[in-house]
Amino acid sequence: MQMTLRWYGSSYDTVTLEQIRQIPGVKGVITTLYDTAPGDVWPQEKIHQLKMEVEAAGLKIAGIESVNVHEAIKAGLPEREQYIQNYIETLENLGKEDIHLVCYNFMPVFDWTRTELARVRADGSTVLAYTQAAVDALKPERMFDTIVGDMNGAVMPGWEPERMAHVREAFELYKSVDSEKLFENLVYFLERIMPVCNKYDIHMAIHPDDPAWPVFGLPRIIINKENILRLMKAVDNPHNGVTFCSGSYGTNLENNLPEMIRALKGRIHFAHVRNLKFNSSDDFEEAAHLSSDGTFDMYEIMKALYDIGFDGPIRPDHGRMIWGEKAMPGYGLYDRALGAAYLNGLWEAIEKGERVSEIKS
Repeated sequence: MQMTLRWYGSSYDTVTLEQIRQIPGVKGVITTLYDTAPGDVWPQEKIHQLKMEVEAAGLKIAGIESVNVHEAIKAGLPEREQYIQNYIETLENLGKEDIHLVCYNFMPVFDWTRTELARVRADGSTVLAYTQAAVDALKPERMFDTIVGDMNGAVMPGWEPERMAHVREAFELYKSVDSEKLFENLVYFLERIMPVCNKYDIHMAIHPDDPAWPVFGLPRIIINKENILRLMKAVDNPHNGVTFCSGSYGTNLENNLPEMIRALKGRIHFAHVRNLKFNSSDDFEEAAHLSSDGTFDMYEIMKALYDIGFDGPIRPDHGRMIWGEKAMPGYGLYDRALGAAYLNGLWEAIEKGERVSEIKS
């Protein structure tokens, strides 16, 4: 297991590489070219510059999150061919720079969805939160307006102003796209990019839909064990794999997270490990990573990852805003640093416990 932190780049992130380097056990970052639009080719020279900046700070790039997939690919439009070719070229450039992990999603229009970016908890911290009632009361094109005031001046991933300005047009693309058609488009995309992934040993790790149900009538497909196993079988290549995000799959309380992890042995390339606290089945908020602060048993999640021999990058996710920090909601320094330390502690305890058990047996 490799503990990492997500980093958006020196021009966009309030957290510095120097600070990340000082978190015990964190050896790398999951990063991106944040100023590159979906569908554009990532130039190799810019990837190289990013890599050199990270390595100069004593860290390494453990993976990319994300190379965003253009809506034309998701919707299956004729122009998807050019955008797929651009994606292949980007993967080629990443491979040439010795980068072998790409997290991506296949959610139409919106990426992750939250109705609040700064819900105040009893301890005074603020967190990302979601209520279905708030979504049901909104028109999609108004979604951005309801949360922009709590972004702390940051550009939120998946909620870029230029993308939100064309929400209505984006919805039109999916008028005839149901969940089955979206799945077919995903398989088509993966089959097209597998040759370059094979060539450069690039692991594609699909992020689950968040929340794990349709939002504003848009189809969501990466939502449960049945669907993700279907995708693994449809494109049965070890480079077609999973970002196991406990917080995203966990939005559906029917998903047994440790069981899903064990069912995906060999196909989990990346893990986001975070906790949620549920007030009802469709009203939840981000919690501290500590199990008792939320709904999930974080020990059992980490134990399942250990049991399947997971050795890829892990990162804490969606931290609370604590101690007066002002940063991109969910991506400040302090609570994610606490989360990394806690998850590392769980892993160490599990690892040493297993050794003791082996000696006794």
